[in-house]
Amino acid sequence: MEATIIKTLDVLDCREVGSEATFTISSAKPGNGVEQLRDNNLDTYWQSDGAFPHTINVQFLKRVSVSKLCLYLDYSTDESYTPKKVSVSSGTCLHDLIDITTVEFAEPNGWVVIDLNEFDLAGASGAEEDICIRTHFLQVKVLAMHQNGRDTHIRQIKVLAPREAPRVMGDYSFDKFQTI
Repeated sequence: MEATIIKTLDVLDCREVGSEATFTISSAKPGNGVEQLRDNNLDTYWQSDGAFPHTINVQFLKRVSVSKLCLYLDYSTDESYTPKKVSVSSGTCLHDLIDITTVEFAEPNGWVVIDLNEFDLAGASGAEEDICIRTHFLQVKVLAMHQNGRDTHIRQIKVLAPREAPRVMGDYSFDKFQTI
């Protein structure tokens, strides 16, 4: 599967649900941890400091619909630290993860959008309407870096969900309601 690379997330009609989750990482250099991964600053980054594979775990308290996973990568600055191959898994916890997709990219600069609408939890292609992943736990696994790098830089991560349709109070039961 190929990921889409865009310059801004404003063009996506989604809402960010990452604030509802707890993020953990496999390792980090001092001063380049989870805080930098979620600080909305494209100049900071998470830098791994350990053995492969490098992972980001995203854990929700309740089951959440997720449609897209976005990573901000900057090959022009990070070069060999830039991920080249990433897998995404989903489940209820770390011990029952199911692989959803594996994505490869060449020298990405911008937001890498991994569309999860196309996959159900068995990894099959979706039907005509979009299928969102309903999950408690997501894992992003960095499998390879450009130029055979060892550690990775990921500048930002966003977990996106579809926007909920506005509720309309125009059905018959509301028409009959009156107050004094």
